[in-house]
Amino acid sequence: MSGLDWIEQALVAARPTALAALLRYFRDLDLAEEAFQEACLRALAHWPRNGPPRDRAAWLILVGRNAGVDSLRRRSRHAALPDEAEFSDGEDAEADLAERLDAAHYRDDILRLLFVCCHPDLPRTGQIALALRIVAGVPTARIARAFLVGEAAMEQRITRAKARVAQGSVPFEAPGRPERAVRLAAVASMLYLLFNEGYSAGFPEADARAPLCDEAIRLVRLLLRLFPAEPEISGLCALMLLQHARSPARFDAHGAAILLENQDRALWDRAMIGEGLALLDKAMRHNRAGPYQIQAAVAALHARAATAAETDWVQIDHLYATLERMQPSPVVTLNRAVAVFKTRGPEPALALIEPLASALSGYFYFHGARGAFLKALGRTEEARASLTRAIGLAGTAAEAAFIRGEIDALAGMETMPQGSSALTRLAE
Repeated sequence: MSGLDWIEQALVAARPTALAALLRYFRDLDLAEEAFQEACLRALAHWPRNGPPRDRAAWLILVGRNAGVDSLRRRSRHAALPDEAEFSDGEDAEADLAERLDAAHYRDDILRLLFVCCHPDLPRTGQIALALRIVAGVPTARIARAFLVGEAAMEQRITRAKARVAQGSVPFEAPGRPERAVRLAAVASMLYLLFNEGYSAGFPEADARAPLCDEAIRLVRLLLRLFPAEPEISGLCALMLLQHARSPARFDAHGAAILLENQDRALWDRAMIGEGLALLDKAMRHNRAGPYQIQAAVAALHARAATAAETDWVQIDHLYATLERMQPSPVVTLNRAVAVFKTRGPEPALALIEPLASALSGYFYFHGARGAFLKALGRTEEARASLTRAIGLAGTAAEAAFIRGEIDALAGMETMPQGSSALTRLAE
């Protein structure tokens, strides 16, 4: 790690805790974000020179809180606070604040914040988008891609949701148990999107965004404490653990992405896999299967396979077919197509995704999968067009580099062996 990368990683990791604290303090989304950004700017100015503080989140909360109060005082034409140097590097003040946070279980206020963002008075997409933007700091463009909508449209949704909160129609208090149950689905969706924001990052961003995966897992464990008999929350936690266990094997020493089928399975975190499998088994015993449990079952089949060749693609196909009936989605069908490709070949896989062209026209994995299927059929010019389109939609440099390699391979190949799909990780 070089330059200021370590600071970026620290700020990403501390954001949920710090912003939740600042929002609780100010009860104003815009002011809390402004205060956090000011604290980040001061961290960029002070940490390279003085080194990181012992508790980075506590430092950001303290500096952000004082910056926010200073802003309020300026707006009210009151006297400004003392110079920042008098409080930003105070070890005793920082330690005292950290102690108060721990004593009050303040970290759990992030979960409170999630329920605020996922208030039923807000539209569902607004709930999840607001939580991703506020809690995780996910850029609007990435949130838009997750929802398959334009960036401008998503920006409007987030702005409207923030305005509803600012107008006081959404209370900042934590909901009671009955209301928490109503909001549970939206919170679970947000947490999985938060996890994916960290998990889908390319190299070298993966290290900086790995804390988002850890934070999502921590928060879903808090949900499990609140709802221990809810099988979908157990399924969600299992899904996150089973996917995150593969992280050490996902990139090579040069930062190139390694497909699931080519990963060194000895690098997978077996303890994490064991916990995920146990949670999935517990969830399935309730006999109330849901989307997260189905997806976790797919991940479990990969985890249980000693080698890629032993993967039970037939069962994965069946699981995605079940998910299609339970929760119809173009992305679910696209995932299923990869399993169909593995079990029945490229022609039925291509037939399955062709009707999705309009719905997934801006989706990287659709064009990548279509290119792989066309390549396997020997339709090289059409494959090249689809893969070229995929490059334009790549979210990371690693994705773009891999697709370029596929395009280069077209020059010397007329067909691709069925077992070497470039999009295996779609059906994870």
